[in-house]
Amino acid sequence: MSDDNGRDDLADRRRNKLKVLRFDNNGKDLVESEKPEENFSDVGGLEDVKKKIRMNFILPLKQPELFAAYGKEAGGSLLLYGPPGCGKTFLARAVAGEIDANFMHIELQAILGMYVGQSENNLHDIFEKARENKPCVIFIDELDAMGGSRNQMRQHHDRILVNQLLMELDGLRTFNDQVFVIGATNTPWYLDSALRRPGRFNHMIFVPPPEEAERAAILQLKLAGKPMSSLDLSKISKETKHFSGADLEQIVKDAVECALERTLETGEIQPIVQDDLKKASKQRKATTLDWFATAKNYATFSDVNQDYQIVLDYMKQSGLK
Repeated sequence: MSDDNGRDDLADRRRNKLKVLRFDNNGKDLVESEKPEENFSDVGGLEDVKKKIRMNFILPLKQPELFAAYGKEAGGSLLLYGPPGCGKTFLARAVAGEIDANFMHIELQAILGMYVGQSENNLHDIFEKARENKPCVIFIDELDAMGGSRNQMRQHHDRILVNQLLMELDGLRTFNDQVFVIGATNTPWYLDSALRRPGRFNHMIFVPPPEEAERAAILQLKLAGKPMSSLDLSKISKETKHFSGADLEQIVKDAVECALERTLETGEIQPIVQDDLKKASKQRKATTLDWFATAKNYATFSDVNQDYQIVLDYMKQSGLK
């Protein structure tokens, strides 16, 4: 009886948290709107990033009269870029939680349709639902897949989808006040140049790998609830420079496997020990290094406007060649 009630309570809480938006005749769930519980207090470090987001997104909503005096309304767009696995999605959810806004996570496969014009209609419907449920954060993951350079596209319908995205960002049909659009990409240099025009994704924010103290906090979080001995996570964090959050999560998974092997051999629960984490970290390399090599080439030879000078500065400060 108690188990059934527990499951019912969990289902009720989930129904209250999630609101499914349906757009096609088959009732396919294309995107979910929810109220994230995360906020900036859950985001370790990234103080400069959070400061810029507060100025452009959060304060205009909380102090509209002050910003209205300067002709600035609540709403707008923001582009998060950087190596994969460094928390761009989590940061976007924290923005929504910080302003108590609805959150809609969009990926390209969620809006693609079989018929001509269906994808554009799906995208428009998502923006319309966001405007009906203001304040709302629309998070477009892997923006380069939806908003890549039209000059490089061979298919006409791909270019039309980019055009539709530009129209929605401009708010040609309805106003976008209190609708926040956050895009995330690992390859911002592949985006259509029109998306970077003022009024669209004109705020670009570099999301770097976690710093040493942040890496220790991530390891602590991923180890929570698991059997472990006394661990010195500060040593592991020092040995994992340039590792992304996803890299650190994989280290913990590798350490868990080591402990499980001993458990199966002894028949008793064996805790995760320092050597497990050390061994796991030695066997892995930071996946961000490949990204920085690509970004450096682009920033050095193709970045006419020096949009990515911040990446070169970060690499110099971090000892990356």
